This record gives sequence, C-alpha cells and structure tokens, in this order.
Amino acid sequence: MASPNFSDESTTTKSPKLLDQVRDKLRVKHYSIRTEQAYTGWIKRYIFFHGKRHPKDMGAAEIEAFLTHLAEEGNVSASTQNLAKRSFLFLYREVEQAA
Repeated sequence: MASPNFSDESTTTKSPKLLDQVRDKLRVKHYSIRTEQAYTGWIKRYIFFHGKRHPKDMGAAEIEAFLTHLAEEGNVSASTQNLAKRSFLFLYREVEQAA
C-alpha cells in the first residue's frame, strides 16, 4: 500500500487569485452580477494596461494614467470613467487592504 503524498497540490492551500478575491468580496457584499462583471472587467483592463503588474505594486499614479488613457485615447464618457474608478476604489479599499 502506498503512503499518502502530503506534498500533493490538493493538500496545499493556495491563496485565491486576485479576480476571484474581488468576486468573493462583491458577493459577500451582495453586489449584482452585472456590477461584478463590470468591476472585474475594468480591473483586468487596468492590469493589462500596465503590463500585467499586480495592483499591490501600483497606486494613484497608475490609476490616473489609465483613466487619462480612457479619456484621451478611448474617448469614453465621464460615467464610464467613473465606473472604472469605482472598480479601482473597491479593489484597493475592500480587497487589497484586507490582504
């Protein structure tokens, strides 16, 4: 009989990925599925815009650069910029702060 392999991945605990943490926090706070989709979409675009850097390594300057890019290059409305901004506020206040 083989002894159990305790180094198996199934027994190690991995911290959830960032977007999964965002989804979990949104669900705990009873946000709508549409808000969840919008927030995770904006956070993903923000991360990709900055070369897949983790948000914990970025801050206000990177948020401002992304929002400026949206306004100047993306020609998005003010309400769209505000939605993106709210998603970043949620990320940094509710998810990153708790980590």
